Amino acid sequence: MKRNVALHEISDGKLYGANDMVKANCNGCKGCYDCCQGMGNSIILDPFDINRLSTALKKPFEALMAEHIELSVVDGIILPNLKMVGTKERCSFLNEEGRCSIHAHRPGVCRLFPLGRYYENNSFHYFLQVHECSMPNKTKVKVSKWIDVNHLKDYEAYVKDWHYFLNAVEDKIKECKDDTWIKNINMYLLHVFFMKNYDPNQDFYSQFYERLGEAKKKIEHE
Repeated sequence: MKRNVALHEISDGKLYGANDMVKANCNGCKGCYDCCQGMGNSIILDPFDINRLSTALKKPFEALMAEHIELSVVDGIILPNLKMVGTKERCSFLNEEGRCSIHAHRPGVCRLFPLGRYYENNSFHYFLQVHECSMPNKTKVKVSKWIDVNHLKDYEAYVKDWHYFLNAVEDKIKECKDDTWIKNINMYLLHVFFMKNYDPNQDFYSQFYERLGEAKKKIEHE
């Protein structure tokens, strides 16, 4: 989900790499879960997020849809997001004590917070969102440790390629006047990247890139 704001308005003015230290450590949050409620449909999930949740919880995409996620239109593309529930619109994965019940398998956006990603020149850097987290006295932590993802270089390459692929799809949709094509391509992407199971005995990234290549060809030739 894109934010049409200047970087200096929401950050400390710095860009960070995976090996940099950043003042983002919330020290276990200490009972605070402000960032886990009232987020609307802004916690967008990518294929890696869905695969990780589906594998850990042993629930296919359809079962996740029944309880924990929903679909929304993001820049013209139908994508899944975490569902907020109840009068306080709490994340559906938040337990009664206000703690994340899927912390080890939490989505990329949750792992990143209060960091964000700044995309440019077919790459991205991290930045610190200075107005989003109310926890005081944050301490410094290495970006890679904070994100806590295995094989971080592979993950970062995947995040970059998924982002720019969605950008290309968005541009194609903006140019298209055929509502039927837009609907069909959205259903195709939803099926190929989210609903179709990934083989747990094979590397996720190799399966993703195979699907990405097929999707690019389909979009280019239609």
